Amino acid sequence: MGVASIHKHLNAFSDGGARGNPGPAAIAFIIKTETSETLAKNGRFIGVHTNNQAEYHALLAALETAATLRTETLTCHLDSELVVKQLRGEYKVKNEQLKMLWQKVQEFKKHFSKVEFVSVPRSDRVILEVDELVNLTLDAQR
Repeated sequence: MGVASIHKHLNAFSDGGARGNPGPAAIAFIIKTETSETLAKNGRFIGVHTNNQAEYHALLAALETAATLRTETLTCHLDSELVVKQLRGEYKVKNEQLKMLWQKVQEFKKHFSKVEFVSVPRSDRVILEVDELVNLTLDAQR
């Protein structure tokens, strides 16, 4: 018998950003229950990366944390339309660095019975909060 899930469904909101492309980069994520209770929130500096690499790193950090929270299904909310379309198979991943990160996401998906990737506008309330955390983390590196 497997370990019972603690949560039926969780929502992950992730964002990554670089100042310069590539440049100093940070990631952040927030994981919420269906009733909008925050279960996890984190931001960290990741060194020099491109914006797209930072987006993938942020998603991977969110997936890793969501896996420890033991949920059956997960909806990942990102403001990067490119990353969402790559993960849905609508766009090919041509960049070698992004291909490796894309592959890591595929591995993490095995922790859940279902994972969805949703593109949300930058104006989304929770994405704004995550974006602020990315910027505060980058500001702290100065």
